[in-house]
Amino acid sequence: MDEREFSRLGRQASTVGLGTWQLGADWGDVEERDALAVLDAAAEAGVTFFDTADVYGDGRSEQIIATYLRGRPDARIMVATKMGRRLDQIPENYVLDNFRIWNDRSRRNLGVDRLDLVQLHCPPTAVYGSDELYDALDTLVAEERIAGYGVSVETCEEALTALTRPGLASVQIILNPFRTKPLERVVPTAAAAGVGIIARVPLASGLLSGKYTKDTTFAANDHRTFNRHGEAFDQGETFAGVDFATGVEAAQEFAALAPEGLTPAQTALRWITQQPGVTTVIPGARSPEQARANAAAGAAAPLSEETLTAIGELYDRRIRGQVHGRW
Repeated sequence: MDEREFSRLGRQASTVGLGTWQLGADWGDVEERDALAVLDAAAEAGVTFFDTADVYGDGRSEQIIATYLRGRPDARIMVATKMGRRLDQIPENYVLDNFRIWNDRSRRNLGVDRLDLVQLHCPPTAVYGSDELYDALDTLVAEERIAGYGVSVETCEEALTALTRPGLASVQIILNPFRTKPLERVVPTAAAAGVGIIARVPLASGLLSGKYTKDTTFAANDHRTFNRHGEAFDQGETFAGVDFATGVEAAQEFAALAPEGLTPAQTALRWITQQPGVTTVIPGARSPEQARANAAAGAAAPLSEETLTAIGELYDRRIRGQVHGRW
């Protein structure tokens, strides 16, 4: 599949990467051998970008990636991790001393001296405007603890604030056919600045697979059960903030728009990679088959203008009113 550049890092990433939240067992239990099989299937299919975080399975996701890469010393994989959610979410905790502690832990988990990319993990909104914060991140670069840094955000305004900073290498943001607002300002601003865009929650927590019904249930330790209304963290992270019943109905309409040869999930991923300015998209996978199917979307033919228009009209008619003004 194609690769695109993180300009401020001088690194390439596959247009379809792999998100590894699922591999930390936050979407239900996952055996290590199954997680390793997912990583291997993704890499064999051309994926060169893994996204993780220090809190995914309390570090388990990072450790599994390290185990995989130790067995594949020739693998050309860029690993992006995140930090910031190991303490109470107050701006005062986003300081250099804590950054060094979190950085040390992630470097141990991943078995590396320097992290490829570290992202602030959806911190409090006030953090994004702090000069001291970016000074601390620049210090981590100067100390060769990290090659570069980015932000993972909840809102477009948070992204736009961070994009004023010259050292920023990436913005990770929710972007999918049910969350299109970043295309208005965030993605063009990032592209103009040479900042990479990492699109997360690309399938709206599985909604855009078209496989769910209103009666679908999930495990008790799956965030699609315990965070459906934002009980544990930002509601936008679960089903992209769309009401489940509405999302199921809209996803069935979306599935009908999938071109011949593509599944609804692949159609959603292709829609994202087709947006100018997007560097990579990070769907998760619970099985090797899912990982291979997701990667295949990176090599699919572009969606037609007719399909793109129909997807936009579906968003305007069924989804926009619920999410566009919130994030």
